[in-house]
Amino acid sequence: MSALWFALVSLMLAVYVVLDGFDFGAGIIHLFVAKTDEERQAVIGAIGPVWDGNEVWLLAGGGTLFFAFPKVYAAGFSGFYLPLVIALWLLILRGTSIEFRSHEKHWMWHSFWDGLFAFSSLMMAVILGAALGNVIRGVPLTPSGYFQGPLFTNFMVGQHPGVLDWYTVLVGVFTVVALGLHGACYLNLKTEGALQARIQQLIPKLWVVLIVVGIVVTYSTNVVRTDLYQQLIARPWTWILAAVVLISIISLYMNAKRDKEMATFLSSTGLLVGLLAATAAGLYPVLLASTLNSASNLTAANSSSSHAGLVTGVLWWSIAMVLAAIYFVFLFRSFKGKVHLGDSVYGH
Repeated sequence: MSALWFALVSLMLAVYVVLDGFDFGAGIIHLFVAKTDEERQAVIGAIGPVWDGNEVWLLAGGGTLFFAFPKVYAAGFSGFYLPLVIALWLLILRGTSIEFRSHEKHWMWHSFWDGLFAFSSLMMAVILGAALGNVIRGVPLTPSGYFQGPLFTNFMVGQHPGVLDWYTVLVGVFTVVALGLHGACYLNLKTEGALQARIQQLIPKLWVVLIVVGIVVTYSTNVVRTDLYQQLIARPWTWILAAVVLISIISLYMNAKRDKEMATFLSSTGLLVGLLAATAAGLYPVLLASTLNSASNLTAANSSSSHAGLVTGVLWWSIAMVLAAIYFVFLFRSFKGKVHLGDSVYGH
């Protein structure tokens, strides 16, 4: 049962990255592709009806982690207290910039909120990537199941690393590129005209950068956590995930060249899901590794709730997910289609 909940927590976080990821990506690239005030408003209009709903998955993922693996939740939220506060402020600033942009008509306020939207989206992508990097690299967990670490030390990987070191920052950079590409694929689906043309020109460039940075991250991960790839190789069923990543990378480029908007976005989605699933498969059964002693690792077995609680939770989780799926299908169907310049005002 703990293995099932490991998969469910991973699924919840993957859904969050895919959905809120294109919101972050739109914010990261919008200053580069949207040249006029109307075009920047169109970008806001493309994500405006869905961005706050997408963020709910972060709360749902955290709640699922708390329910299924309370020890991991307690260790992570206490050890990562400062980064979590930074992330909270970035989410507040991003939401404020989206909602307040249309309240003032003066160009100076528009520029201010646009810059804040780009900055908060970029830094949130870095935070998400660094968080993933910490999970892969490990943290200085003690036998008590807790850790304390500064935001950064000497930027080197070791037994007592900071939240930010060369590896976690590198994963953060990769996340910025990946979400920027994901956001470009979404905006390509939602925009038209000159704005869409610039986005279409940007996608192949981001694709190349993603490949280059991805190769560097893959090699660096093997240096930091050699056992992760060993576990993937030892589990032949995980090779399917590698195939998903490879097929998604190729199909994304090919579909973008052929102007297949939905297929390009779905390829980007498959790429993110494949990467996260492969990472989770390589880490299993460890949820939070210790850089001090592997005996202190928090695993699916030693950090889960009671068996009876997990069994009961599957029922209620299933009901909640069916309701959430119905809502999100309705939401995206209600706001399907292109965003047109001039009638995309968002803000209330």
